[in-house]
Amino acid sequence: MKGKGLLALVFSLMSLTSLAQDIQYSQYYANPIYLNPAMTGSSGKTRFGVNFRNQWPGLDQTFLAYTAFADHFEERINSGFGIIVQGASESFTKTNWNELGLVYSYRVQLSSSSFIQAGIQGSFVARDAAFDQVVLGSQLNIATGTINPGGNGFEGESQIRASDAHAGLVYYGKRAWLGTSVAHLFQPDISFLAGESNKLPMKMGIHGGYRFDLAPGNINDYFNNTDQERSLSIGFNYKEQGSFSQLDLGTEFFFDPLALGIWYRGLPTKYGLPNHESLVSMVGLSLDSGLDIGYSFDFPLSSYSLGRSAGSHELSLRYVFSSRPGRKYHAPLPSFRY
Repeated sequence: MKGKGLLALVFSLMSLTSLAQDIQYSQYYANPIYLNPAMTGSSGKTRFGVNFRNQWPGLDQTFLAYTAFADHFEERINSGFGIIVQGASESFTKTNWNELGLVYSYRVQLSSSSFIQAGIQGSFVARDAAFDQVVLGSQLNIATGTINPGGNGFEGESQIRASDAHAGLVYYGKRAWLGTSVAHLFQPDISFLAGESNKLPMKMGIHGGYRFDLAPGNINDYFNNTDQERSLSIGFNYKEQGSFSQLDLGTEFFFDPLALGIWYRGLPTKYGLPNHESLVSMVGLSLDSGLDIGYSFDFPLSSYSLGRSAGSHELSLRYVFSSRPGRKYHAPLPSFRY
């Protein structure tokens, strides 16, 4: 009984660590609906995007996350409509999380170049665990190199199905923007242990930025010279969930079609828990076709050194269907564009 009780405690702590905090994307601005439901339809057109994150690939166990979204803004009713599919998997605890959400936003125009947009998302969430496939050190027979029969005390798979909701508000003008969001309004239960309840804490965030337009240059396209956009953007993204808090603070230089950025991630938590501080570098391309491509790498600054964890890789793709082919499209939000 003591062994099973200890095992249950270990799995409870692992589940709390891996599932009680949302995924922290480095390229949060390239993941607009995940950042804030109010950004649904913020492009003013039809948009599609994919984000993929591989965290700490140097460790024996993997942690992968993804997001795919599509949204459309209907100008006749000042409304944005979107769908988002996202998930994550952790190989050590054999846990998987997937979410399907439908999103709606409404835009109010304050002036010729400033808007307020509110959004809400309803989601179906699936959390699955295969604890019976986890091999503990106590099951290994060092002498023979085999796994002792009898399992680890868990049988079968565990499944959790729940509904959830997120909401947000964002203001944006010609160069500045500021938004706030709250996730997990329903605080669904995430405990896999029978008879125990562990609610997913709400996540609250504040994010914003400002773009400085620099003197444009010239691009020779073999037929004529066109203006080359040059800008410098600064931004922040603060989020708090349960005992965890984190701040992303950085800058990006956009030199059409190239974008280069650097970010600092980290903020001491309330109880001294690790917050995976890192320095993030980013490079991206913004093509005339409407396709934006970004790659970022996290250099860890915490106890998870680069040699141990191999950092984190993140890739983002976005495509805006523009009604004017051959012209690069920029969303009205002065967010970091590539």
